[in-house]
Amino acid sequence: MRVPAQSVCRAIRDDIVSGVFPRGGRLTEEQLALRYGVSRVPVREALRTLESEGFVTTRRHAGACVAEPTERDAADLLEIRALLEPLAAARAARYRTEGHLKVLRGLVRLGQERAARGQVGELRPLDGWFHETLAQASAGAGLIALLLPLRRKIAWMYAVEPGVRRPVQSWAEHGAIVDAVGRRDPERARALAAAHMERAAAGYRLRLPARGASRPAAGSDVGAVTADRRW
Repeated sequence: MRVPAQSVCRAIRDDIVSGVFPRGGRLTEEQLALRYGVSRVPVREALRTLESEGFVTTRRHAGACVAEPTERDAADLLEIRALLEPLAAARAARYRTEGHLKVLRGLVRLGQERAARGQVGELRPLDGWFHETLAQASAGAGLIALLLPLRRKIAWMYAVEPGVRRPVQSWAEHGAIVDAVGRRDPERARALAAAHMERAAAGYRLRLPARGASRPAAGSDVGAVTADRRW
C-alpha cells in the first residue's frame, strides 16, 4: 500500500519540530525513506511541501537540509501571530456555529480543570486544539492555512519558559474569549485575544542555537537516527 506523502510530510515535520533533525542537518531521500519505511517518491513530495512551509531548504552541493531560521525570523512569527489570532477570534464571533461553540466550551472546561489540578503536561495539546478550533470557527480557509503552520513553526522555534506562563490565568483568558465568541461580540473577542497573545509571548524562550554554534557536519544527518517508524 502506498503511503500518502501527506503522512510522510507530517512525520518529518514532527521530527523537525521535536528536534530529532537538528537545524542545518541534511535530509536525504534514501535515509528518510528507510526511517519511515516508505519509498523515495512520497519523501520527495514531502520535502517539497516542507520547503514551501519554511522547515526545509535546499542547498547547492548538499541537497535538502533542515532550515536555520534567524532570531529575526522567529520574532516575526510572534508578530504575525499577534495580528492573526485576534482576527481569528473576531471572525469566530461572527461565523461560529453551535458545534464550534460547544467544542470550545468543552476545551475551556477541561483546560481549567487540569490547570487547577496542576496537570501542566496535559495542557499543551488542549491549548493547540483550542486555538485550532477557534481558527476553524473563523470560517476563513486562507486564515486557517496561515495559522496552523504558523503555530507549528512557533513550537519549533520557541519553548515555554517555566514559571512565566500561568496556566490558570491562561485558561481563564481562553474562557473570556469564548464568552465573547458565544455572545457574537467580535470587537471584545479581538481585544481579549490580542491581550492573551501579548501575555503568552512573554513566556516564550528561543530554542535557536547561540551564535557561533557549530553546524552539524555533512555526515551527521538522518542516517544516525534509528529507522523505528513504520506504517
